[in-house]
Amino acid sequence: MQCVGVLVRSRLLQLPLRGLSAALIYKSPSPGLTRSALESPAFLLAQSPVRTLSGGLGPDQSGWYSSLADSAPVHLCEHFLVSVHQMTGWPWWLNIVIATLTVRTLITLPLAAYQLVIISKVESLQVEISELAKRLRYEVSVKARDRGWTERKGRFIFQKNLRRLMSQLYIRDNCHPFKASVLIWVQLPIWISLSMALRNLSMDHSALHGDLAGGGVLWFHDLTLPDSTWILPICVGLTNLFIVEVFSLQRLNPTYFQKLVLNMIRGFSILMVPIAATVPSSMVLYWFTSSVVGLSHNLLLRSARVHKVLQLRSQKSETPYRDLLSAFLNKYCK
Repeated sequence: MQCVGVLVRSRLLQLPLRGLSAALIYKSPSPGLTRSALESPAFLLAQSPVRTLSGGLGPDQSGWYSSLADSAPVHLCEHFLVSVHQMTGWPWWLNIVIATLTVRTLITLPLAAYQLVIISKVESLQVEISELAKRLRYEVSVKARDRGWTERKGRFIFQKNLRRLMSQLYIRDNCHPFKASVLIWVQLPIWISLSMALRNLSMDHSALHGDLAGGGVLWFHDLTLPDSTWILPICVGLTNLFIVEVFSLQRLNPTYFQKLVLNMIRGFSILMVPIAATVPSSMVLYWFTSSVVGLSHNLLLRSARVHKVLQLRSQKSETPYRDLLSAFLNKYCK
């Protein structure tokens, strides 16, 4: 998304779009503004034609949802989408696919690989942590017997020292488990911002509404309307369910909490189908493309060659795809 900031900074998006009226040209800045104020990102974003294209807030709209739709990250995503359309000149459906593939490949794929490295390091430490826990439990039991500690105090001392030792190991190998969650903290805001940007551009008060209305393909010619056939929404739900099932096959003996989380995600994937049937097709196309690209990245990161390049510590299978297919058939085709 850094390229978006560069586009905003250099005012490349002030170039008139094809088929748009001259009413989209910038207004002259008010007199009295300093040079620094004129060059600030906030001023450039406020004066941007993309903000005019999306219409900003619709009439009589207020509340947190409208504030989110009119936020700076959403308008930056609008800049990004419009700039892709300007550079390629291709139909909007293809530009949405290209923009999604670009963001997922340049931003989320490296973070997913980093997450895999962190998880591998944490898994490789489990044997060492287990040995430390055994020794620590013995030492605490000896001291508890000598000093007359209660069982509750002994357990507290053991857990406190075990957390300290684990923290030292994580610092030593630079693999704190929280780092594995960086992907979701980056991916989720991007997903929300791009979704809201497409929603803004698809609204009736958007100057690009006409372009998006004729920018579809196949059965969804109008990207500003929901898919009345429900094909795209069902594809989104099935793809997300397949991703969940592929992930669940990695857990041979899941805990109760892991099963609960998986069932919640399954329910959310099913709930996405009726939701996707009520929003513009441009948003649903983005969701479907994002899910397909995410699934392909997930499968790519299972490759033994990728594991060698990333120098993962934990032992992985040399035939991951065959193992995945076998596990899938054993679970669902018996």
